[in-house]
Formats: sequence, structure tokens, C-alpha cells
Amino acid sequence: MTSDTKLYHAPAAAPDTAWQADVRAGVRHVRDLDRLPLSPAERAATQAAAANHKVRVPKAYLDLIDWNDPADPIRAQVIPSPDELVKTEGELDDPIADHEFSPVPRLTHRHADRVLLFPTYQCAVYCRFCFRKESLTAIGRGYTREALEPALAYIAEHPEIREVILTGGDPLSLPDKALVEIRARIEAIPHVRLLRIHTRVSVALPSRITPGLVEALQGRPMVTIVTHFNHPREITDATEAACRTLRQAGFVLLNQSVLLKGVNDTIEVLEELCRELMYRLGVKPYYLHHGDLARGMAHRRTTIAQGQALAGALRARLSGICNPVYVLDLPEGGGKVPIGPCYVEAREGENWRLRGLDGQARKYTEIVGE
Repeated sequence: MTSDTKLYHAPAAAPDTAWQADVRAGVRHVRDLDRLPLSPAERAATQAAAANHKVRVPKAYLDLIDWNDPADPIRAQVIPSPDELVKTEGELDDPIADHEFSPVPRLTHRHADRVLLFPTYQCAVYCRFCFRKESLTAIGRGYTREALEPALAYIAEHPEIREVILTGGDPLSLPDKALVEIRARIEAIPHVRLLRIHTRVSVALPSRITPGLVEALQGRPMVTIVTHFNHPREITDATEAACRTLRQAGFVLLNQSVLLKGVNDTIEVLEELCRELMYRLGVKPYYLHHGDLARGMAHRRTTIAQGQALAGALRARLSGICNPVYVLDLPEGGGKVPIGPCYVEAREGENWRLRGLDGQARKYTEIVGE
């Protein structure tokens, strides 16, 4: 069975419901995995793995999978694996301390000028490597106005907050009406300057990017959409059209990737991904995340040294605008810190020794005025 094989047949849908049809035609429950050509090991693990972390894959994303390839990089991101059932000492339920820095429900305030707001704990696609997998499986709540009231009141009472980041769950999995309500409430708080939206919809469910969605997000605050492409195979005509729609609406587009063993941990894959993000989609590669300490994900984490080598090779090969920053989101709420290669080899007073992108070390002397 090839990646072009149509696994499901959904009735034709009107344009304004195409994305809902795409979700309905995909995998929505663990029982839907029985329809897929899984390996015996995958099939044996689906029940237990899906109980640990919900399973959902829209048809558009399923159709990218080459079912003849057990190591297909799309398959690896969304189909439960027996390796997920292996728990490694030191892995965490809450790897970046979302809950510890949550003063009210559905909000995390870890950095002074910005907060995370969780309108929903549901996603259009559930990634197996998700660092919030425990919360998404345990909580499973959708959007209600009442649920967000304490969080919106908190934002209004803290004038230092300039940026609200909608995350979750995937905020763009909500209907347009809900997005209009959320945007309007945030827009009414004068000190909020920017609305940032973290989403995988443009990757896994590009039909969701509609004129209605764009209109729902447009208002006074600047809007930044942070997408989540991990592999160049995810860049298709449909995702290109979705990103063009967002870009032409005036939104700033950034991308966060996670470095995943067996998915994108080669220089060839990362180079193509970063180049095509910028040159084809108009999406700036923003962060390359080292894998968080989510439970059951040791089989997908590289070493930091491997990540540093890849980040260094990218900088030598790509334009600066195509380079993401390699970061580690520290446990206990330490935030994202750059962990890319260091080019400083030595310093003596005003004299520095630095390694260039060609690998050669050079002397640099600071010259500054009084």
C-alpha cells in the first residue's frame, strides 16, 4: 500500500465544512487503527499506547504516510509505537513545569511579559512525542467561555503582560465562532500587544485555514502564527496554500520543529526542511527543540551533542534567515535556552579566538572607544 492509497472515503462536503470532514474521515479513536496496515508490533501496542496518549490523525495527514516503509517519518509522529510503553527513569509528567507556574486554571505565567492561554486541551492531531501528552489525555476538556474567565481576568489584572500565546491543545481546532470570542476578549485588554498562536493545523489539517478563520483572528493586536513542521514531506501544495493564506492576511509566520531520532535527525532532512520552510512557505525557522523529557519518548530523543553538530552544519550550509535556534526547554520552568555550538574558543582580555564557519580558528581583537 502506497502513500497515495485512500484509506477512507468521506462524503463530499461543502467548502465551509471541508476540514471537519477531513477530521471525521481520519483516525479519531483507537478502534480506527484497526483499519490501517500496521505491523504486528504496532497493532499489539496500539491499545496500551493510545490509552496513555490519545490518538487522532486527519485524513490529509494519513495520506502522507508510505505504509510500505515501517520507518516512515510521518508514521513515526502519529502512530502509536510499542517503544512508548518503555518508561525511562528521569522522564516527567510535566517536563517544563506548566502546572507549577499556573496561578489560575488554563493559564501559565512563566515569563514576565507573556502568558500561555489554553482555550482547549484537544488537538486536530495528537503527536506521539508531545510534551503535554499527560495533560491532554488526562484533562481532555474543550472550550467554554466560563472556563477561560479566571485566566482572562488574570491577564487584565497584570499590565506587564504584553503577549498572549494561545496553545493547548490546538487553538485552531476550535470553530471560528470560538476564535472570534477569544480574540475579542484579548483585544479588549489594552496592554496586550501581540496574539501568538501555536498550531499544527497548517501541517496536518491545512483545509482548516479558511477565510473565516483568518477573519476571526484579525483585530488590533499583532498576530503571529507558530507552525510545527518537522519533516519536508509535510510541505505539500495544500500546506503551501494554507501558509500563503495566513501570510497574505498579514500574520507573521514562524516554525518550531522538534529534533526527533528517526524522523529529522540528519543534516539532509533538516537542511531541506529549513530551506523549504523559508523559500517555499515564507515561514521563518524559529526554534529547533531538543526532545523534552516526556514519558515514553527516549527512543525519539537524540543526544545534545548530536543536535549541536546538526545545528552547526545547518549554519554552515544555510542563509541566516533559514537557521533555527537549537534550544532546550529546561525542566522546572527554567525556560528555553540556546544550546547550539559555541564558536568562542578562548579569550584573553580584549583578544578573542573564534572558530569560523569554515572550521578555521581566527583571532579577533576588540576595539572600543573610551
